[in-house]
Amino acid sequence: MEAAGQFLPLIFLFGIFYFLIIRPQQKQQKEHTAMLDALKKGDKILTTGGLYAEIIKVEEDFIKIKLNDTSIVKLDRNFVNRKVEA
Repeated sequence: MEAAGQFLPLIFLFGIFYFLIIRPQQKQQKEHTAMLDALKKGDKILTTGGLYAEIIKVEEDFIKIKLNDTSIVKLDRNFVNRKVEA
């Protein structure tokens, strides 16, 4: 009985850690993955490098984006930070 009482604060701290840090981070990761899966041609995005671009073609691991009228580049999907709404 005494040993269980010693671990109770540790279990309590782990519960707080889980609900304040781990669970929200997992939820955010799920939302980001869903956003990446929903990308389509014509969407406007912001890359992790800070570039605003328009999607030209979606491939399995990469997307082709248009930076301006003459520059089309290939970008790894993991470097899309967020979708930009008009």
